[in-house]
Amino acid sequence: MLDAQSFGFIRKFINALAMTMLVVGGSSVATAQVVPGTGEKLTEIGDDFEDENWTFIPNLPKSSNNIDKQVRYPSGQVNNNRWFESLLRGQPDVVERVVTPAGGLPNSKGAMKLRSVQTGIPGAPSYKMQQDDFIMNGNNRFGGTIQAMWSPNAVARVYLPPFEQWEKRTGSSLGFRMETLTHVMKVPDEKKLFRKVGKVRTLDQAWPGMFIQLNSKTDGANKEDSAVFVIRADEYGQDFVAGPVIKEAGWWTLGMTLSPDGRVHYYAVKGTGPLRPTDHIATKMPYGEPNLQMNTVFFNVMSADNGRTWSTEWIIDDVEIFFARR
Repeated sequence: MLDAQSFGFIRKFINALAMTMLVVGGSSVATAQVVPGTGEKLTEIGDDFEDENWTFIPNLPKSSNNIDKQVRYPSGQVNNNRWFESLLRGQPDVVERVVTPAGGLPNSKGAMKLRSVQTGIPGAPSYKMQQDDFIMNGNNRFGGTIQAMWSPNAVARVYLPPFEQWEKRTGSSLGFRMETLTHVMKVPDEKKLFRKVGKVRTLDQAWPGMFIQLNSKTDGANKEDSAVFVIRADEYGQDFVAGPVIKEAGWWTLGMTLSPDGRVHYYAVKGTGPLRPTDHIATKMPYGEPNLQMNTVFFNVMSADNGRTWSTEWIIDDVEIFFARR
């Protein structure tokens, strides 16, 4: 395993070469899949939540920049410097270390609970679905981003509570996502004196990922409760359902890999064991553009944001990041 200094040095050495290969070479780069959990583990990032002193410092009120353009400093963060509040959407209302639910990883004593009731503007319900973000501190801890040519991959264990304990609505409830760098079509900055008219192809962030969606029997359209994985997104920017239908509570292992050709590969399996090739559920080039690098991973927590109904309680354990050198 590499330390932060060594990883940062190697990353900087190949950075220019990697960007050139991906931007110019595109499809000529090898496209072999790497199952999440493969390669060298980055110990500077990720978390196993085993430290009994693990504590979240919320620094309220949280941000809601995506709705009212309010960034409220200082942002919330965990005392181990591995997680922090999103300045775009704000953090979950409950972030705490809890005892690992039954059936978790062997010898695991601690996990992380995420839950929200005010997922929009603090104290001002929007009465529509909103979300909070909780972000892994990637860039500051391991010396930079991980280029796609290194096949960065992420694994997380997620505990799904019994369906009667979920928020009573059909829709996405938890997201496990990457932040990547890709090309997008954007309107140029209006402040620039000379700018092109219309949208131009520009390097920017993207957030591919996988969501857990409840199909609730309380909505009348479903005879029984079940859940599915919703992937964001296909080549046209559309979300789609993939993988097995979830019909019972318990632990699941989720994984994502960014391959050298810029595609994102999604995996899911019931239990906490290692992911295998047969656990692959989807592969897509989100929005039709190659993802050039992985910056970090994060979780979304969604709720109806009506000021009184709590989101589903999500418990997460052993979030791990790997890369496979070629």
